Amino acid sequence: MPYVNVPNDLSKIKTKMAFNLTKRQLICFGGAAAVGIPSYLLARSAIGNTWAMFLMLAVMLPAFLLAMYEKDGLPFEKVVRNIIRARFLRPGVRPYQTQNIYAPFTGRGDAGKEDAIADRKATKQARPRRKG
Repeated sequence: MPYVNVPNDLSKIKTKMAFNLTKRQLICFGGAAAVGIPSYLLARSAIGNTWAMFLMLAVMLPAFLLAMYEKDGLPFEKVVRNIIRARFLRPGVRPYQTQNIYAPFTGRGDAGKEDAIADRKATKQARPRRKG
């Protein structure tokens, strides 16, 4: 009796449309062919067959990358978006800050308990310890 391997997580299984490719892969490969083949046919008379082939590959590679690359279940554009957000758009250091909505009623202004605790920690670190 043949043995069939069944994955534990069935949510990772993707529906295959044609040629054992997903719909996303079919669309990306179709778009790559729609852009790459005409670029080859138009460029081969001007720059030769070899360089036209390299041009076609360079034009088609981004679509292949979009179709095939996946990390942690996320497609390529979502991975790139997350990297851009984490590295460039959001601050690297996010200090702990609170806003006391009761400050106008207590008369202390913005300085509150958090500032007092931070000042106390700073003075403890500044004092040298005695060796006993």
